[in-house]
Amino acid sequence: MSLIKSISGIRGTIGGNPGDGLSPLDVVKFTSAFATFLQRNNPGRRLTLVVGRDARLSGAMVDRLVVGTLQGMGIDVLETGLSTTPTTEMAVIDNHADGGIIITASHNPKHWNALKLLNARGEFINNAEGQEVISIAESDSYTYCDVDQLGQVTEDFDTIDKHIQRVLELKLVDREAIAKAGFRVAVDAVNSTGGIAIPRLLRALGVNNVVELNCEPTGHFAHNPEPIPQNLTQIADTVRNEHCDLGIVVDPDVDRLALVCETGEMFGEEYTLVSVADYVLSQTPGNTVSNMSSSRALRDVTRKYAGCEYNASAVGEVNVTTLMRKTNAIIGGEGNGGIIYPELHAGRDALVGVALFLTLLAKKGMKVSELRKTYPEYIISKNRKDLTPDMNVDELLVKVANKYQADNNCQVSTIDGVKIDFEDGWVHLRKSNTEPIIRIYSEAHTEARANELAQQVIAEI
Repeated sequence: MSLIKSISGIRGTIGGNPGDGLSPLDVVKFTSAFATFLQRNNPGRRLTLVVGRDARLSGAMVDRLVVGTLQGMGIDVLETGLSTTPTTEMAVIDNHADGGIIITASHNPKHWNALKLLNARGEFINNAEGQEVISIAESDSYTYCDVDQLGQVTEDFDTIDKHIQRVLELKLVDREAIAKAGFRVAVDAVNSTGGIAIPRLLRALGVNNVVELNCEPTGHFAHNPEPIPQNLTQIADTVRNEHCDLGIVVDPDVDRLALVCETGEMFGEEYTLVSVADYVLSQTPGNTVSNMSSSRALRDVTRKYAGCEYNASAVGEVNVTTLMRKTNAIIGGEGNGGIIYPELHAGRDALVGVALFLTLLAKKGMKVSELRKTYPEYIISKNRKDLTPDMNVDELLVKVANKYQADNNCQVSTIDGVKIDFEDGWVHLRKSNTEPIIRIYSEAHTEARANELAQQVIAEI
């Protein structure tokens, strides 16, 4: 059993003893703490929070606990039911709510769930705010209201449709061009709420030929829900066999987008953001941001356009959005297929990614595999090491940083773990926010060189 408290929210496995996983007591505890945090920052005001969830098996149970707890704290609730992370974020904005809670463990397997905490901008709370919530929870520093002050619940189960309409209204989304292209598209929504949102979005965009895989939101995930190549063999075969122009894959809460070429080959998670950013920059030049573990390809594409600058943030969506705001970036995201387009809202959003990518594809008049070849070729090698209680990972990272800082042939950043930039590639070591592991990512123009760089640093460890 595992319970992880981090910048990515309160995430844990269902079952077991309180404190060892995300038990009902833990759900109530951290919901109460978040409510208290918001009330302290909004004294004297009656607050409203939006609550949405993905389709995982424990979602309905956790939802009832969250909503009931918020009512007990004297907070009104806008219940959206089955939803997506970006849809819930937009519902906070559109309803002028004071925050929100998304019940989802994102790409984690079905026995996980989590509370993702949103501020009044519909964005994830930052690390300092998250630590304050944890402190309140650990000290049980919350008080429930009396019966006359209980929160009220309002239901709105149309938020996905409202989200889709907002996507359609974006200036850079060309529904006419998409419809004229006559695309045939396969969708794998891993039996969660993407199965509601993505086919509905595609048909609204004029895509009439949609092949649906695992689109029933049952919570019984047909495969490991992380949208990486080894988990996507079914849709790869379907794209080939059904003669589709494109395959679309989302994770359970629909904030990550992976694409499959018409050949059945992966477009590459990293290149979801790269391609969409290329289209946005070609129409509205500006700055871009991704995190330190994302591909250099976004940097290269950004520099194609005069006056456009690329910057890298620490890993974590809130870190990306913070740097985007600071640098006035017009698009950004993470190399895991997360696209952030502030023209709509400042959160990773697979729906806006689909609409912008299809517009690009329609305007280019190219096959997906042909489009992929127009971008700089980089290969990322992803390695990991499980953590044990006796490991002093912070001390280990300091030693690695010190060694490479003495090397004039590379640059070292310690903003987020340790990132070592070589002339022809990089290696990034960091503790995961969502799992008890250390991630070791490396990138170069070839797989052999990426693996070589990774093994070089692993050997030092």
